[in-house]
Amino acid sequence: MKEYNVAVVGATGAVGNEMIATLEHRKFPVKKLTLLASSRSVGKTLEYKGMDIDIEELKEDSFKGIDIGLFSAGGSISEKFAPIAAASGCIVIDNTSAWRMDPDVPLVVPEVNEHAIKDYTKKGIIANPNCSTIQMVVALKPLHDAAKIKRIVVSTYQAVSGTGKKAIDELEKQVLAIYNNKPLETKVYAHQIAFNCLPHIDAFLENDYTKEEMKMVNETKKILEDNNIQVTATTVRVPVFYGHSESVNVEFEKDLSPDAARKILKKAPGVKVVDNPSKKLYPLAIHAAGKDETFVGRIRRDESIPHGLNMWIVADNIRKGAALNAVQIAEVLIKKYL
Repeated sequence: MKEYNVAVVGATGAVGNEMIATLEHRKFPVKKLTLLASSRSVGKTLEYKGMDIDIEELKEDSFKGIDIGLFSAGGSISEKFAPIAAASGCIVIDNTSAWRMDPDVPLVVPEVNEHAIKDYTKKGIIANPNCSTIQMVVALKPLHDAAKIKRIVVSTYQAVSGTGKKAIDELEKQVLAIYNNKPLETKVYAHQIAFNCLPHIDAFLENDYTKEEMKMVNETKKILEDNNIQVTATTVRVPVFYGHSESVNVEFEKDLSPDAARKILKKAPGVKVVDNPSKKLYPLAIHAAGKDETFVGRIRRDESIPHGLNMWIVADNIRKGAALNAVQIAEVLIKKYL
């Protein structure tokens, strides 16, 4: 099997760490792994296949000889360095929001629209969708194929790891402070996150939606390749370390029973149905953490409309919502297009 020179940009972050682990776990054919980060991380190492690999400073000449670059270092970094990497012959798979809505950049979830990867040739960049969008469309695509979706109403309950390591540390410190009756520090979020829910992810826009909510609206339409689908979202940060949960209400053009939906989803790639209310079995964030699958349960009729279903969708936001999806894109890329 041919091997490839791979770079991970933002290697020291939570998603960067998971990308490295995923490359190893899935036995991606890496010839040489280059780990790139800011100058602050130079001198540190990260482990890959039992070897300590030095972290190098991200520079404009970092991509010479690199075949595939997995980016997870912030939108401004991707805006600057993704075109530089692409110009040097490196195919960029970008985990930030910088390129997602660019009409010349494919926005890909392999289980949903693998065929779109072919369009990487336009700019040399493939975009990884938002974590909350990924898990939703993995579950909804096979149902859309069966009964055609008209409208989606989604409320998310998103783990702090979606914000990064500083947010994970803040939640942990706040919980400890509360139990030890000490003052709380709130730096990452606008309000206390411990034992609280914040209906506020990313900045507010002129329409009073947040950027996170509009990402779900716009990305869903692009990935499902249907601008007629109506989508509305409310995104909430909750005191969970790993795993995003979503309450999803879907209106279809024709009837789809809960049993039919379960049968379809049980055969769908990347999906695991956990749905037995009588035994209190339904997807939980604590069970999804560390897993690759998207878990779906609480599938039931929406009795307020003719062709509606409600469901509960959970996935590990760092794995399927970020690192795993990026590596899966790379796997399709080398199998079908390189």
